[in-house]
Amino acid sequence: MRNSIRTVAGMLGVLACTIAAKGLADTAKDGGAPSPHTVTANIGGVSNYIFRGITQTWDKPAIQGGIDYAHSAGWYGGLFISSISDKQYADGNVEVDLYGGYNGKIQGDWTWTLGVIGYLYPSANYDRVSPAGTNRSQTYNNVEGNVGVGYKWLNAKVSVALTDYFGANSKTGYTKGSSGTTYVDVTAAVPLPEESFTKDVTLPLHIGHTYYTNDLAAAAPGGGKNPDYTDYKIGITKGFDGGWSVGAAYTYADNKAVYDRVPSAKNPAENLNLGGGNAILSINKTF
Repeated sequence: MRNSIRTVAGMLGVLACTIAAKGLADTAKDGGAPSPHTVTANIGGVSNYIFRGITQTWDKPAIQGGIDYAHSAGWYGGLFISSISDKQYADGNVEVDLYGGYNGKIQGDWTWTLGVIGYLYPSANYDRVSPAGTNRSQTYNNVEGNVGVGYKWLNAKVSVALTDYFGANSKTGYTKGSSGTTYVDVTAAVPLPEESFTKDVTLPLHIGHTYYTNDLAAAAPGGGKNPDYTDYKIGITKGFDGGWSVGAAYTYADNKAVYDRVPSAKNPAENLNLGGGNAILSINKTF
């Protein structure tokens, strides 16, 4: 209960800052010219927090929120917060993402992006995995650089870990460090024709592949050592007046040999397929 309260409090803090910042950003310049700054915020919930095909909440719901800043010149930055499961992130209950970068235009509907993102897990550490002494001290934090190109509603991106990938190294059950681990993905948000459906209906499509620079030091319960895997997503989202949207999606991640029967960080007798297929429901409010 205490962890949940901290999570919600953090998100309310985000929204409070947003209200103040947005009031400043929406204020017109002298002479009535529009501001070059745009600040938006969002809060919502999902029935299962899936990241790159892998559950982050042990197949349980999550509450999430964030704030985004964009400048008309192309610079952007933001903050994302989500509840997570301490069964996956030992003693962790919150994920905090900080990101920034630049979005540019090439020509016509072609765009490009360059950015960096940090995934932070306050209070979580591999040395708190049960049973005690399983791992040495190592955070789950991860920093990535990314570059991408887009055409209308289609985007391709390459993300490269600048640190050990979510703490995967020789201290946490891998053969060596994992900086340089790469995630390649293609994502589409296909707008469906209003005359056939209704307005603001989108079909999200996604495929991604994670290339690790290391292997597991010992075979996983499923018998695998190579953690590389491919993930997929198909869904549908509907936007409503007032900034509300709802969505449904199906995700799938392969490589059961590594991601099936993964033991809980709290109780090694409990296990879960972190990937596989998952049906997800979501609701979101944008301010």
